[in-house]
Amino acid sequence: MKTAVGSVKSDSFAMYFSDFKEITKVRLAVSVVFSSIAGYLLGAVEVNYMSVLLLAFGGYCMVGASNAFNQVIERDLDALMKRTMNRPIPAGRMSVVTAMTIAITLTILGIVTLYFLNPKTAMFGAISIFLYTSVYTPLKTKTPLSVFVGAFPGAIPFMLGWVAATDNFGIEPGTLFMIQFFWQFPHFWALGWMLDDDYKRGGFKMLPTGKKDRGTALQIIMYTLWMIVISIIPVFGFTGRLTLSVVAAIIIFLMGLGMLFFAFRLYEKRDNASARKLMLASVSYITLMQVVYVIDKFI
Repeated sequence: MKTAVGSVKSDSFAMYFSDFKEITKVRLAVSVVFSSIAGYLLGAVEVNYMSVLLLAFGGYCMVGASNAFNQVIERDLDALMKRTMNRPIPAGRMSVVTAMTIAITLTILGIVTLYFLNPKTAMFGAISIFLYTSVYTPLKTKTPLSVFVGAFPGAIPFMLGWVAATDNFGIEPGTLFMIQFFWQFPHFWALGWMLDDDYKRGGFKMLPTGKKDRGTALQIIMYTLWMIVISIIPVFGFTGRLTLSVVAAIIIFLMGLGMLFFAFRLYEKRDNASARKLMLASVSYITLMQVVYVIDKFI
């Protein structure tokens, strides 16, 4: 009997933990934490591992809170889409009250934790939650410009790490912000292209022209080009302490060309398979680009 009760408790905990990961979008949150830590390493004169832990925990809380608020707001629309109908709230595994409790708790924990690093870090973290939940989320069913608005909170993590390390906002974190800002357009429009039919079931307007056409593909190409340019600007010495060696700049430029290749393929073929390849290339690019920046600093 005790074994059976213990098994039920274990299964229940596993289910609750799985739903917590889903409501906070654990994979997205981890990728955001990775970007923040990369920014911290670029800005830090001396690495403080306690600060890294605070940044990681606070960053996860902020992203998790944003996602939880988002899923509360969009619960009825999530129920209409195949990719989201099994989320905890529309599937009935989690109540709105529980989700709101998680979101509010994570918001408080995140802001307080980031404040221990410095007030500016906490401020930018709070701004990201506000923009994501109060501006970007409502606009998704109103206008494709929601992607532009959403790119602002989405670009904060890379920059946030630098601010956490230096307690300063200047040309360096501004450059990191712009890199991730421009990257988001080809990434999310490729994702939006793949999921266009599903998004339309929920009433979301994600593609810039509203269609999977050459106009959307052309805008993806243009933003990819801007992303490449901004990514290598530090090699020219215009960005303060944020520098990049010629070798690192060439590596990043070649990676950007790889992503641009897939953007042109999407323009040529205009199919979901090409959009998926571009989306995967964009994920690889942002991760490897940040790794190159960090390695280049320390070698």
